[in-house]
Amino acid sequence: MKKTVTEIKDIVLIVIAIFCAGFGLKGFLLSSRFIDGGVTGVSMLLSEILGLPLAVLIFAINVPFIAIGYRQIGKKFAAKSALAITGLALCLFFVSFPDVTPDKLLTAIFGGLFIGAGIGLAIRSGAVLDGTEIAALLISRKSHLLRVGDIILILNVFIFIAAAFFLGPESAMYSILTYVAASKTIEFILHGVEEYTAIMIISTKSENIKQAIINRLKRGVTVFRGQGGMGSTGVSDEDREILYCVVTRLEIGAVKSVVIDIDDQAFITQHTLSDVQGGLLKRKVMH
Repeated sequence: MKKTVTEIKDIVLIVIAIFCAGFGLKGFLLSSRFIDGGVTGVSMLLSEILGLPLAVLIFAINVPFIAIGYRQIGKKFAAKSALAITGLALCLFFVSFPDVTPDKLLTAIFGGLFIGAGIGLAIRSGAVLDGTEIAALLISRKSHLLRVGDIILILNVFIFIAAAFFLGPESAMYSILTYVAASKTIEFILHGVEEYTAIMIISTKSENIKQAIINRLKRGVTVFRGQGGMGSTGVSDEDREILYCVVTRLEIGAVKSVVIDIDDQAFITQHTLSDVQGGLLKRKVMH
């Protein structure tokens, strides 16, 4: 039963993703000759240059990436991605969207916002609307020097250089703005306001800090053992407790405030996490 509900939820997200991306493309970008990054951007650029239907190009160019996804990631992922990309192509071909605004700045920002929302929702459902990530993943596995993000950035640099040549510098610059808006929207949809942050605390008053985080903030704390080195108090070989706590970014200030109240000399580091599962973080706290 739970699996069926999840599958239905994924299909609903994919349908919403298709119409969001379609609206971003036909309702904003196409009339202004702006493009996005990735495979979608390549399809839009070729459509402008060759005069071929965008729907056909988006489907045709993404097919090889779906095949790669089938071999590298799995059958379920490939099936969902094929459904999403085919749906987007059909949406672009058959559905009419109003041309919302002639303002170029609004077109670039909101076109990117809707496209990013579509791509982000598709990713949340376990699919893709753009095969760039699949290509970048494959290349990164072959190269130890480049990460997925680096490869996507390099590919998009070439796409926007081509856009400047064929569409003109102004369209290329607005297209970069579209890409930035889409990227930020994807990031927000995938992580939202609950972007998780890991905080590590080293203090001589670690026990008091641990109890305060657990009792006052209702958050879990993991304790590691470590040895001190050269610091403001000199060399120390004593074992130290290192506190590790995962919170949402809205709770970072509260944790730091608790730590500083107890020990204003405490050493605090933090770094962003892409996702968290289990523990106290996603459970409702009973008051």
